[in-house]
Amino acid sequence: MKGAIPLRPDVQVHSDLTRVIGRRTRCDSDEHPYLRGHEVVVVAVLKNALRTEGHEYLTTEDAVRAADGVGPDDRVEVAPILPKEGMSFVTSDPRAIDLEAFRFLARGRAN
Repeated sequence: MKGAIPLRPDVQVHSDLTRVIGRRTRCDSDEHPYLRGHEVVVVAVLKNALRTEGHEYLTTEDAVRAADGVGPDDRVEVAPILPKEGMSFVTSDPRAIDLEAFRFLARGRAN
């Protein structure tokens, strides 16, 4: 393969703390150890995926806002940023609390 093909070319990579889709962050996931320490881009939010199989798949900023943002019971679909190729076409779905941008949600999570 010559280079990675973006899965969603409409995802604009950014560092804006007020937006979720396209946000750059680092991953620290035990479930996905191959992502640990890598920079990733948020592609979608799987709302309440840790609570129910009937979760919502949110791919726009408006949908994320309407669902009250990212919560501790969410998974977040992410694509790693490859050093030479840019955003990978391969995605994974770590828990939101395993991403640096949403780590603060872990403090409010009841175990």
